[in-house]
Amino acid sequence: MQKEQPPLANGRIGLGMMRIDSLDSSGIRALYSAARGLGITLFDHADVYGREWHDCERRFGSAVKLAASEREEIVLQTKCGIRMDAPGLDFSAEHILRQVEGSLRSLGTEYLDVLMLHRPDTLVEPEEVARAFDELEESGKVRTFGVSNHTGGQIDLLRTCVRQPLIANQVQFGLGHAALVAQGLAANMEGNPQSYDLDNGLLTYSRVHGMTLQVWSPFQSGFFEGSIFDLPGQRPLQSSLSRIAEKYNTSSSAIATAWITRHPARMQVILGTTRADRISESILGSKIVLTRAEWYELYEAAGYIVP
Repeated sequence: MQKEQPPLANGRIGLGMMRIDSLDSSGIRALYSAARGLGITLFDHADVYGREWHDCERRFGSAVKLAASEREEIVLQTKCGIRMDAPGLDFSAEHILRQVEGSLRSLGTEYLDVLMLHRPDTLVEPEEVARAFDELEESGKVRTFGVSNHTGGQIDLLRTCVRQPLIANQVQFGLGHAALVAQGLAANMEGNPQSYDLDNGLLTYSRVHGMTLQVWSPFQSGFFEGSIFDLPGQRPLQSSLSRIAEKYNTSSSAIATAWITRHPARMQVILGTTRADRISESILGSKIVLTRAEWYELYEAAGYIVP
């Protein structure tokens, strides 16, 4: 039986803060207020978002200035592990603890709701991560922990020493980047690239272990090749999105969101937009339950095969 996943926030949509360095303080406040008005409670950060360490976190903290009562109503999560000042990644206890202090200071908060390890550090020593997590939990500076872009095996390695539940894994997924489901559907099809195992069965692993999958860049094709709504090579998908959107009297972006949230893994969509209308469309889409036929039609229109 699938384990129940702990809720990270109200609703299935969160807002990523990676692009707010393009906004001034009034623009950040307007975006935050619009998101809150639409019911968004999850705000996703990382120490490397922006032009320098903690840039977007600092812009957010300075612009929003959360009162204590409002702080309790939202989920602030951030990520660390990528180095801006040196090659590679760093999951040492020293780096994790230093970056959390910088995030807390920049965001203007006494605690983080979620801390994620950003991308896998192949030099990771699980004992170091455990030491940092224990100190952060015991001091009240971090309430829950997760990872980003990790495979099931990498998560299991961390769990050999980390005692806190790892409640979420943030990964890229959507109609333009659907290997998460495609490789499982085409398993054991010799010679077919879609059957290649790219993540050690992460989708199934997450459902078995009750980890929430948070989806980043949900509307990007490939690895930042462009939007599925604009690329000429995605005409069949765009046509199917438009037709199904017309049926539900909504937008293509709402249907692209509905395609993600229809999956029983109960993924959360992390939007990277700075536009309130795009947030509203995705929230509406998360409430639409596509039929199986519609889900698979979109999947095939995106260029994937169903055996």
